[in-house]
Amino acid sequence: MQRFASLVFALSTVFSSSQALAEYPDRPIKLIVPFAAGAGTDAVARFMAQKLEEQLKQSVVVENRVGASGAIGTQAVANAAPDGYTLLFVASPFTTVAAATPATANYDPIKQFVPIALIAAGPLIWIANAQAPFTSMREMIAYARANPGKLAYGSAGAGGVNHLALELFKLKTGTDILHVPYKGIAPATVDLLGGSIMTLTGTIPAVLPFVKSGKARALAVTGDKRSQLMPDVPTMKEAGANGTEVYNYWGLVAPVGTTTAIVQRLNSEVQKILAQKDVQERLASDGVDLTPGGPERLAAFIANDYNGWKRLVADAKLKLE
Repeated sequence: MQRFASLVFALSTVFSSSQALAEYPDRPIKLIVPFAAGAGTDAVARFMAQKLEEQLKQSVVVENRVGASGAIGTQAVANAAPDGYTLLFVASPFTTVAAATPATANYDPIKQFVPIALIAAGPLIWIANAQAPFTSMREMIAYARANPGKLAYGSAGAGGVNHLALELFKLKTGTDILHVPYKGIAPATVDLLGGSIMTLTGTIPAVLPFVKSGKARALAVTGDKRSQLMPDVPTMKEAGANGTEVYNYWGLVAPVGTTTAIVQRLNSEVQKILAQKDVQERLASDGVDLTPGGPERLAAFIANDYNGWKRLVADAKLKLE
């Protein structure tokens, strides 16, 4: 009798779970973007939200929660109910900020979140002011070595991917470069164009207009292959800075505790989206490569990225708290 009751309970649990999944989502989903509206990551998040709406036949509402290099919005999702109705659109600061400033970030990217899908990944690009006393990455390295502490580099803030790209570069090239943190990459770019700083890294679409107009010089891309958007620009390895490869990425995660069924449903819809031609063309215009695959692909990417940045912080003896 007890065994029969247990079987009935198990079957009812499976039925309830299946019914819940069949009904999901039965109300709007909130997609938290921990960066400012209008930024590159926000634009991609809104594009993906629109596509998810079409697939799920349910509203996907983008909410920008900015501050602390993305930590504020990320913490909000970590504390949300794991019911599939609050998701986080992640980019590189998801792992870099947690690795560089764990106390300030106040979240663990591996323990507090469930990966859903890796969407795309691509390199950054080093650019320099058009009047800088160097025209290539090799010349910049030589200049930095000859003028320790005088070459000013702007980033989107301490602990972000732009900042850690610099710290990795300094460690691998043995250079002393001045880090100038800004509240976002946009004001840093303004100062670079004005000559207040000499160099920075940014996404390719963001800096491409300035390079084409001659207001900035492209030095190297941070990937292991050249970008189709800028095929004449060498990789870091080709430019004399081997071992300094850095990737920006986008993905979706949910609070830990979200059911496997919901994660698999969302991942399945993302895979359908990534197979659409207009999506492929849209993301290609951002200079990134699509990265279709199951949740485990994003899990591996996050773990590798997070642990790699933690090693850099330790090796470079960075104290950013």
